[in-house]
Amino acid sequence: MTRRSAGGAICNLACDRRRLALIVTYGVRHMSPNHNVLFGLGLETGVDQVSEMLGHARLADDAGLDVVSVGDHPYFAERVDAYAALGFVLGSTSNITGAVIMTNLLSRPAPVLARTVAGLSTISGGRVVLGMGAGGLWEEIVALGVPRLSPAARVRALEEAIMVVRALCGGGDPVTFDGEFYHVTGLTPAAAPTPPIWIGSLGPNALAVTGRHADGWIPGHLADWRSTRVAESRPIVDEAAASVGRNPTDVDTIYNVSGRLTRVPLPETRDDEGRWIGGGVMQWVEELTFAVLEHGAAAFIYLLRPGDSISDTTLNLWAHEVVPAVREAIAKR
Repeated sequence: MTRRSAGGAICNLACDRRRLALIVTYGVRHMSPNHNVLFGLGLETGVDQVSEMLGHARLADDAGLDVVSVGDHPYFAERVDAYAALGFVLGSTSNITGAVIMTNLLSRPAPVLARTVAGLSTISGGRVVLGMGAGGLWEEIVALGVPRLSPAARVRALEEAIMVVRALCGGGDPVTFDGEFYHVTGLTPAAAPTPPIWIGSLGPNALAVTGRHADGWIPGHLADWRSTRVAESRPIVDEAAASVGRNPTDVDTIYNVSGRLTRVPLPETRDDEGRWIGGGVMQWVEELTFAVLEHGAAAFIYLLRPGDSISDTTLNLWAHEVVPAVREAIAKR
């Protein structure tokens, strides 16, 4: 039996990794020539949008996009359950990967979440990404009966949840985990490997958790590659990764992007605060190519505003014009 706890053994491992990190050099992250940039689409999740959700997932799959995502808001009756939706989406498609961005912790206990994603991965042939975060709408979350946690406790719970999910995937000996928030006794891991874990994080403690544990980082509030938020936050992720002996470039930056998408250029592509608001096809192509080549962006998910539905025109412009052109521009460079 393998015992894993939130105490001494993990601390010793972390200390060893910190010593190794002294020889790690990190800095501005640029794409390697063979890096595969991912492109995706956020799907509708309203209870009256199910046909659009499944239809757009199939269109994204047929168009060669890499990932589709759904949001997780179990406290809203007008939204379909994220993991129920994801199961149908994966069953309706053949190649595209599905993700819940972001999984609502603590309303989905980590041991059960591990079984859920391992099951989806097994059924779909590995087409799953696990998105996780410390939680945002806590008044709504508490309404589900979840104990109220302080911001610091939410981050600690997030870190434990990641550790539990990783421990309960990939096979091996039974796991016992005795943590502050999660307790598992002699539970056998599922054979399916841990799916890639993308973390949405904002504050320094959550960013540090991202650096220590994540495969990908999603900046909050639709912050983009030109934003001060990303410029100030990414170094915290990198430093935390290096502190445990990881290569900071192993933590991809995934951007949720939103805004108008038209055939003709728009006079302005950013608002007075510098936030991206969209543009014509070539403006999108130039901006996303810049984000990849100069800022190391690893993925873009075209995201809908809550309650919106993507038009066929916008979907076709994104999937058949913007994405192929960005891929071509990256390949040429």
